[in-house]
Amino acid sequence: MDIVTENHFFSHGSDQRSTPGQREDCHLCQIRAFKTHRSLPITIVNHTGDGAVLPPKFRFTEQSILRDGVTPAANEFRYGCNCEDEESCMYAGCGCLDEVAGSDSEPDDVASDEPDEEDLEILQWAASTQERPSWANQRRSRPGSIDDAVVPRTGYDTDARSRKKKRFAYHSRGAKAGLLRGSMLNNSRAPIYECHDGCLCSKDGCPNRIVERGRQVPLQIFRTEDRRGWGVKTMRPLKRGQFVDCYFGEVITADEAERRRHHASMAQRKDVYLFALDKFTDPTSRDPRLRGPPLEVDGEFTSGPTRFINHSCEPNLRIFARVGDLADKHIHDLALFAVKDIEKGEELTFDYVDGQEEIENNARDAALQVEMTKCLCGSKKCRGYLW
Repeated sequence: MDIVTENHFFSHGSDQRSTPGQREDCHLCQIRAFKTHRSLPITIVNHTGDGAVLPPKFRFTEQSILRDGVTPAANEFRYGCNCEDEESCMYAGCGCLDEVAGSDSEPDDVASDEPDEEDLEILQWAASTQERPSWANQRRSRPGSIDDAVVPRTGYDTDARSRKKKRFAYHSRGAKAGLLRGSMLNNSRAPIYECHDGCLCSKDGCPNRIVERGRQVPLQIFRTEDRRGWGVKTMRPLKRGQFVDCYFGEVITADEAERRRHHASMAQRKDVYLFALDKFTDPTSRDPRLRGPPLEVDGEFTSGPTRFINHSCEPNLRIFARVGDLADKHIHDLALFAVKDIEKGEELTFDYVDGQEEIENNARDAALQVEMTKCLCGSKKCRGYLW
């Protein structure tokens, strides 16, 4: 038992002698205060024998903290959907999906020419079991004829809504319910738009609140054996497209981020923890908060377990920009999803420079490698250098 764990178990009980400050500084006390601790615990282990502990000044948090100069939209500008039922939150008529690419090109009362990919999977399943879903009624000559077989084709459903393409990012039925669609996972840079607390749909029943509902996976922070410091493992198997958690931290202004870089012992090391919220940055935007330098999330001293996830040039996670209230796009979430099936106990990784082509190109330039940070991921696709 390491010294931190020993101090926690023998000194931080309610009936034991310890000050509130000592308990507040204890990482194990912090994570045990999480609302999901009993059902989805976070554990911390070090079996390397090196005696290392998490940075003493680090604090665990369940959500990002807005620092000076960062403000959410005023109440009069907030907006949530008023869908008549949770199923409506999957289609273009949902106000939360107004900015999804293609939402305006397919009116709410017009059916898609092609069946939804999810519907096709269910049709195939139905054919294999000799059953027909109620929503899959096709035109046919007479009951019992060959045309009565379940064969997906254009015009397969007389219900316009079930023929329309879903606009939200997730599967809604079957074994893949709640997982990101393949169109989102296949190198898409599109943001995820979700319903949120300002909507009339229910938090528990709406199929478009996956990130809103929070982490549903127990995680373990562990000390690596190969000089990569701390890492994170999943304590349950994960499916491709499954949400893991968000990258939380202090949301700060661009000026404050630059100040922190300047005062860091190594600016490049500081960049490991800083993530720019630049998905919607646009110099021509009518929103002044999106025209200027983007806000940044600093997870070095305040964050969740994802702060300890290591880099890999061949990762099993990817970060997606997630938007709840459209009025708060400038402070969107950084949501981590599995991009492949992951086994229980497997280390979680994401690409720290994903999508930054200039950095990726620099890693292949021998003249620039002298001043770059070497990559230690050890994957078959390792670029050799980070930045």
